[in-house]
Amino acid sequence: MPGLAVRCKVLVLGAAVCGCAEPGNQTVAGRVPASAHALEAVMPYFDSAWAMNKHWEDGLAEVATYEAERTVYNKKRTFELTQITVKEDFNQEYNVKTDDYQRDDLFPVMKINQFCQITADEYPYHYLTSLFFRREQPVALYKMTMSSQEWCGNTFKSIVDDGVNFEETYNSYWDKQGVGSRDLRRDVFLEDALPYSLRSLRFDTLPSFDLTVLGLQQTNKASPPEYYRGHLTAAAAAANEVGQPAWRVTVALGKDRQNVYWFAQQYPNVLLRQTTWDGRSLRLKAVRRYAYWPGAKGSAKVAAAGGVVAKR
Repeated sequence: MPGLAVRCKVLVLGAAVCGCAEPGNQTVAGRVPASAHALEAVMPYFDSAWAMNKHWEDGLAEVATYEAERTVYNKKRTFELTQITVKEDFNQEYNVKTDDYQRDDLFPVMKINQFCQITADEYPYHYLTSLFFRREQPVALYKMTMSSQEWCGNTFKSIVDDGVNFEETYNSYWDKQGVGSRDLRRDVFLEDALPYSLRSLRFDTLPSFDLTVLGLQQTNKASPPEYYRGHLTAAAAAANEVGQPAWRVTVALGKDRQNVYWFAQQYPNVLLRQTTWDGRSLRLKAVRRYAYWPGAKGSAKVAAAGGVVAKR
Protein backbone atom coordinates (compact mmCIF):
# COMPACT_ATOMS: atom_id res chain seq x y z
CA MET A 1 0.00 0.00 0.00
CA PRO A 2 1.18 3.54 -0.60
CA GLY A 3 3.12 5.03 2.29
CA LEU A 4 2.65 8.58 1.17
CA ALA A 5 0.50 10.69 3.47
CA VAL A 6 -2.38 12.02 1.43
CA ARG A 7 -4.65 14.80 2.57
CA CYS A 8 -8.17 13.47 2.49
CA LYS A 9 -10.90 15.53 0.88
CA VAL A 10 -13.54 13.13 -0.40
CA LEU A 11 -16.80 14.58 -1.54
CA VAL A 12 -19.78 12.53 -2.44
CA LEU A 13 -19.58 14.43 -5.65
CA GLY A 14 -15.94 13.51 -6.12
CA ALA A 15 -12.78 14.39 -4.19
CA ALA A 16 -9.20 13.36 -3.48
CA VAL A 17 -9.17 10.09 -1.58
CA CYS A 18 -6.91 9.03 1.26
CA GLY A 19 -5.29 5.66 1.21
CA CYS A 20 -3.83 3.96 4.29
CA ALA A 21 -1.51 6.84 5.08
CA GLU A 22 -1.10 8.71 8.34
CA PRO A 23 -3.84 11.32 8.82
CA GLY A 24 -2.88 14.92 8.13
CA ASN A 25 -3.47 17.87 10.44
CA GLN A 26 -6.98 19.25 10.62
CA THR A 27 -8.58 22.24 12.30
CA VAL A 28 -9.91 21.22 15.71
CA ALA A 29 -13.02 22.82 17.12
CA GLY A 30 -14.63 22.12 20.47
CA ARG A 31 -18.21 22.51 21.63
CA VAL A 32 -19.74 25.60 20.11
CA PRO A 33 -23.36 25.91 21.30
CA ALA A 34 -25.83 27.20 18.76
CA SER A 35 -29.41 28.27 19.32
CA ALA A 36 -32.43 26.43 18.00
CA HIS A 37 -32.65 29.13 15.35
CA ALA A 38 -29.03 28.92 14.29
CA LEU A 39 -29.77 29.40 10.57
CA GLU A 40 -32.55 31.94 11.01
CA ALA A 41 -30.58 34.76 9.39
CA VAL A 42 -30.31 32.96 6.04
CA MET A 43 -33.75 31.36 5.92
CA PRO A 44 -35.38 34.24 3.97
CA TYR A 45 -33.16 33.28 1.03
CA PHE A 46 -34.74 29.80 0.86
CA ASP A 47 -38.21 28.44 0.11
CA SER A 48 -39.11 26.41 3.21
CA ALA A 49 -42.01 24.81 1.30
CA TRP A 50 -39.78 23.58 -1.52
CA ALA A 51 -40.09 19.89 -0.58
CA MET A 52 -43.81 20.13 0.24
CA ASN A 53 -44.66 19.96 -3.47
CA LYS A 54 -46.89 17.02 -4.53
CA HIS A 55 -44.11 16.04 -6.92
CA TRP A 56 -42.62 14.00 -4.05
CA GLU A 57 -45.81 12.15 -3.06
CA ASP A 58 -45.99 9.47 -5.77
CA GLY A 59 -43.92 6.93 -3.83
CA LEU A 60 -41.07 7.14 -6.33
CA ALA A 61 -37.51 8.34 -5.93
CA GLU A 62 -35.63 10.82 -8.06
CA VAL A 63 -32.54 8.95 -9.24
CA ALA A 64 -29.89 11.20 -10.79
CA THR A 65 -26.77 9.70 -12.34
CA TYR A 66 -23.64 11.78 -12.85
CA GLU A 67 -20.36 11.51 -14.68
CA ALA A 68 -17.83 12.31 -11.96
CA GLU A 69 -14.13 12.96 -11.79
CA ARG A 70 -11.55 13.49 -9.07
CA THR A 71 -7.90 12.95 -8.32
CA VAL A 72 -6.93 9.78 -6.47
CA TYR A 73 -3.25 9.01 -5.89
CA ASN A 74 -2.20 11.88 -8.16
CA LYS A 75 -4.27 10.64 -11.09
CA LYS A 76 -7.63 11.80 -12.37
CA ARG A 77 -10.24 9.06 -11.99
CA THR A 78 -13.59 8.96 -13.73
CA PHE A 79 -16.53 7.14 -12.24
CA GLU A 80 -20.31 7.25 -11.92
CA LEU A 81 -22.12 8.78 -8.97
CA THR A 82 -25.79 8.28 -8.09
CA GLN A 83 -27.87 10.64 -5.98
CA ILE A 84 -31.29 9.47 -4.80
CA THR A 85 -33.86 11.93 -3.42
CA VAL A 86 -37.10 10.60 -1.95
CA LYS A 87 -39.71 11.39 0.68
CA GLU A 88 -39.93 9.02 3.65
CA ASP A 89 -41.79 8.89 6.96
CA PHE A 90 -39.71 8.57 10.13
CA ASN A 91 -40.92 7.48 13.54
CA GLN A 92 -39.60 9.30 16.59
CA GLU A 93 -38.95 6.17 18.64
CA TYR A 94 -36.17 4.83 16.42
CA ASN A 95 -35.51 7.94 14.32
CA VAL A 96 -35.55 5.90 11.09
CA LYS A 97 -37.95 5.14 8.26
CA THR A 98 -41.09 3.56 9.66
CA ASP A 99 -42.64 0.25 8.65
CA ASP A 100 -45.87 0.96 10.55
CA TYR A 101 -47.98 3.86 9.29
CA GLN A 102 -50.51 3.52 12.13
CA ARG A 103 -48.02 4.90 14.64
CA ASP A 104 -48.78 8.29 16.20
CA ASP A 105 -45.16 9.52 16.18
CA LEU A 106 -44.56 9.84 12.44
CA PHE A 107 -43.09 12.82 10.63
CA PRO A 108 -42.00 13.27 7.00
CA VAL A 109 -38.40 13.67 5.90
CA MET A 110 -36.50 13.94 2.63
CA LYS A 111 -33.73 11.37 2.21
CA ILE A 112 -30.77 12.05 -0.05
CA ASN A 113 -28.55 9.03 -0.69
CA GLN A 114 -25.25 9.61 -2.48
CA PHE A 115 -23.30 6.59 -3.66
CA CYS A 116 -20.13 6.11 -5.67
CA GLN A 117 -17.51 3.46 -6.38
CA ILE A 118 -14.08 4.66 -7.48
CA THR A 119 -11.57 2.33 -9.07
CA ALA A 120 -7.96 3.23 -8.32
CA ASP A 121 -4.74 1.41 -9.17
CA GLU A 122 -4.39 -0.10 -5.72
CA TYR A 123 -7.98 -1.05 -4.82
CA PRO A 124 -11.57 0.26 -5.14
CA TYR A 125 -13.29 2.73 -2.82
CA HIS A 126 -16.99 2.66 -1.91
CA TYR A 127 -18.87 5.55 -0.29
CA LEU A 128 -22.49 5.94 0.77
CA THR A 129 -23.82 9.05 2.47
CA SER A 130 -27.41 9.32 3.70
CA LEU A 131 -28.67 12.82 4.48
CA PHE A 132 -32.05 13.48 6.07
CA PHE A 133 -33.96 16.76 6.27
CA ARG A 134 -37.36 17.39 7.76
CA ARG A 135 -39.64 17.87 4.79
CA GLU A 136 -40.53 21.42 5.82
CA GLN A 137 -36.90 22.34 6.45
CA PRO A 138 -34.64 21.89 3.40
CA VAL A 139 -31.72 23.80 4.91
CA ALA A 140 -31.06 22.55 8.44
CA LEU A 141 -29.73 18.98 8.54
CA TYR A 142 -31.70 16.56 10.67
CA LYS A 143 -29.52 13.45 10.44
CA MET A 144 -26.58 12.09 8.48
CA THR A 145 -24.87 8.72 8.25
CA MET A 146 -21.77 8.02 6.15
CA SER A 147 -19.79 4.87 5.53
CA SER A 148 -16.69 4.04 3.52
CA GLN A 149 -15.28 0.64 2.63
CA GLU A 150 -11.94 -0.14 1.04
CA TRP A 151 -9.17 -2.68 1.51
CA CYS A 152 -7.66 -0.88 4.50
CA GLY A 153 -10.89 -0.97 6.51
CA ASN A 154 -14.29 0.56 7.29
CA THR A 155 -15.19 4.01 8.56
CA PHE A 156 -18.63 5.06 9.79
CA LYS A 157 -19.85 8.49 10.90
CA SER A 158 -23.20 9.71 12.14
CA ILE A 159 -24.41 13.25 12.80
CA VAL A 160 -27.69 13.89 14.62
CA ASP A 161 -29.31 17.18 15.59
CA ASP A 162 -29.62 17.09 19.39
CA GLY A 163 -31.39 20.45 19.59
CA VAL A 164 -28.30 22.38 20.70
CA ASN A 165 -25.45 21.07 18.56
CA PHE A 166 -24.87 18.38 16.01
CA GLU A 167 -23.68 15.28 17.85
CA GLU A 168 -21.21 13.24 15.82
CA THR A 169 -20.26 9.65 16.57
CA TYR A 170 -17.63 7.82 14.57
CA ASN A 171 -15.83 4.52 14.18
CA SER A 172 -12.69 4.59 12.05
CA TYR A 173 -9.85 2.20 11.29
CA TRP A 174 -7.33 5.05 11.57
CA ASP A 175 -4.84 5.25 14.43
CA LYS A 176 -5.53 8.14 16.84
CA GLN A 177 -9.18 8.13 15.76
CA GLY A 178 -10.80 4.77 16.47
CA VAL A 179 -14.14 5.14 18.24
CA GLY A 180 -15.44 8.41 19.63
CA SER A 181 -17.95 11.24 19.64
CA ARG A 182 -17.92 15.03 19.63
CA ASP A 183 -20.20 18.04 19.33
CA LEU A 184 -20.25 20.00 16.09
CA ARG A 185 -21.61 23.46 15.39
CA ARG A 186 -25.24 23.52 14.40
CA ASP A 187 -25.26 26.88 12.60
CA VAL A 188 -23.77 25.36 9.47
CA PHE A 189 -24.48 23.99 6.02
CA LEU A 190 -22.89 20.62 5.31
CA GLU A 191 -20.78 20.70 2.18
CA ASP A 192 -22.08 17.19 1.42
CA ALA A 193 -25.67 18.48 1.55
CA LEU A 194 -25.33 21.55 -0.68
CA PRO A 195 -26.49 19.66 -3.81
CA TYR A 196 -29.85 19.26 -2.00
CA SER A 197 -30.18 22.37 0.17
CA LEU A 198 -29.31 24.82 -2.60
CA ARG A 199 -32.18 23.50 -4.73
CA SER A 200 -34.55 25.39 -2.43
CA LEU A 201 -32.95 28.81 -2.94
CA ARG A 202 -35.22 31.63 -4.03
CA PHE A 203 -33.21 31.82 -7.23
CA ASP A 204 -35.21 34.59 -8.88
CA THR A 205 -34.16 37.02 -6.13
CA LEU A 206 -30.48 36.41 -7.02
CA PRO A 207 -29.50 35.88 -3.38
CA SER A 208 -26.11 36.84 -1.98
CA PHE A 209 -25.20 36.12 1.64
CA ASP A 210 -22.58 34.79 4.05
CA LEU A 211 -22.78 31.26 5.41
CA THR A 212 -20.75 28.80 7.46
CA VAL A 213 -19.96 25.46 5.81
CA LEU A 214 -18.92 22.30 7.61
CA GLY A 215 -16.29 20.68 5.41
CA LEU A 216 -16.67 17.39 3.62
CA GLN A 217 -17.81 14.42 5.69
CA GLN A 218 -17.72 11.71 3.02
CA THR A 219 -14.17 10.55 3.63
CA ASN A 220 -12.55 7.39 4.93
CA LYS A 221 -11.39 9.27 8.04
CA ALA A 222 -12.96 10.63 11.20
CA SER A 223 -10.89 13.81 11.31
CA PRO A 224 -11.86 16.80 13.47
CA PRO A 225 -14.22 19.21 11.70
CA GLU A 226 -13.22 22.04 9.40
CA TYR A 227 -15.47 25.09 9.22
CA TYR A 228 -15.40 27.58 6.36
CA ARG A 229 -16.78 31.09 6.53
CA GLY A 230 -18.10 31.37 3.01
CA HIS A 231 -20.15 33.59 0.75
CA LEU A 232 -22.89 32.49 -1.65
CA THR A 233 -24.00 34.26 -4.80
CA ALA A 234 -26.59 33.18 -7.38
CA ALA A 235 -27.08 34.28 -10.95
CA ALA A 236 -28.65 33.09 -14.19
CA ALA A 237 -26.27 30.76 -16.00
CA ALA A 238 -25.05 31.59 -19.48
CA ALA A 239 -26.73 29.62 -22.26
CA ASN A 240 -23.57 27.66 -23.11
CA GLU A 241 -22.77 26.53 -19.55
CA VAL A 242 -25.15 23.57 -19.22
CA GLY A 243 -27.29 23.60 -22.36
CA GLN A 244 -30.59 24.53 -20.71
CA PRO A 245 -32.01 27.36 -18.57
CA ALA A 246 -30.18 27.12 -15.26
CA TRP A 247 -29.07 28.97 -12.17
CA ARG A 248 -25.39 29.17 -11.26
CA VAL A 249 -24.64 29.20 -7.53
CA THR A 250 -21.13 30.04 -6.39
CA VAL A 251 -20.00 29.23 -2.85
CA ALA A 252 -16.66 30.83 -2.03
CA LEU A 253 -15.04 29.01 0.89
CA GLY A 254 -11.98 31.24 1.13
CA LYS A 255 -9.09 32.37 -0.98
CA ASP A 256 -8.73 30.15 -4.06
CA ARG A 257 -11.49 27.85 -2.76
CA GLN A 258 -14.66 28.09 -4.78
CA ASN A 259 -17.41 25.58 -5.48
CA VAL A 260 -19.89 26.18 -8.31
CA TYR A 261 -23.27 24.46 -8.70
CA TRP A 262 -25.67 24.64 -11.66
CA PHE A 263 -29.36 23.89 -11.05
CA ALA A 264 -32.17 23.59 -13.58
CA GLN A 265 -34.47 26.60 -13.52
CA GLN A 266 -37.52 24.36 -13.79
CA TYR A 267 -38.78 22.67 -10.61
CA PRO A 268 -37.54 20.41 -9.01
CA ASN A 269 -34.30 22.26 -9.80
CA VAL A 270 -32.12 19.20 -10.44
CA LEU A 271 -28.37 19.62 -10.00
CA LEU A 272 -26.97 19.67 -13.54
CA ARG A 273 -23.30 20.24 -12.93
CA GLN A 274 -20.79 20.91 -10.17
CA THR A 275 -17.15 21.94 -9.97
CA THR A 276 -15.09 22.39 -6.82
CA TRP A 277 -11.92 24.17 -5.76
CA ASP A 278 -9.94 20.94 -5.46
CA GLY A 279 -10.63 19.72 -8.99
CA ARG A 280 -13.73 17.61 -8.51
CA SER A 281 -16.47 17.67 -11.12
CA LEU A 282 -19.96 16.33 -11.78
CA ARG A 283 -22.11 16.40 -14.87
CA LEU A 284 -25.63 15.00 -15.07
CA LYS A 285 -26.03 11.96 -17.35
CA ALA A 286 -29.64 11.04 -16.65
CA VAL A 287 -32.44 11.57 -14.16
CA ARG A 288 -35.60 9.54 -13.67
CA ARG A 289 -38.32 8.85 -11.14
CA TYR A 290 -37.95 5.26 -10.16
CA ALA A 291 -39.25 2.64 -7.73
CA TYR A 292 -35.82 1.37 -6.79
CA TRP A 293 -37.09 -0.81 -3.93
CA PRO A 294 -39.79 -3.53 -4.11
CA GLY A 295 -43.36 -2.37 -3.60
CA ALA A 296 -42.61 1.35 -3.68
CA LYS A 297 -45.86 2.41 -5.37
CA GLY A 298 -47.92 0.12 -3.20
CA SER A 299 -46.20 1.38 -0.08
CA ALA A 300 -47.10 4.96 -0.93
CA LYS A 301 -50.76 4.05 -1.41
CA VAL A 302 -50.90 2.09 1.84
CA ALA A 303 -49.20 4.89 3.75
CA ALA A 304 -51.70 7.42 2.43
CA ALA A 305 -54.50 5.16 3.58
CA GLY A 306 -52.99 4.75 7.03
CA GLY A 307 -52.19 1.07 6.59
CA VAL A 308 -49.17 -1.00 7.49
CA VAL A 309 -46.35 -1.48 5.01
CA ALA A 310 -44.47 -4.73 4.89
CA LYS A 311 -40.81 -4.59 5.87
CA ARG A 312 -38.19 -4.45 3.17
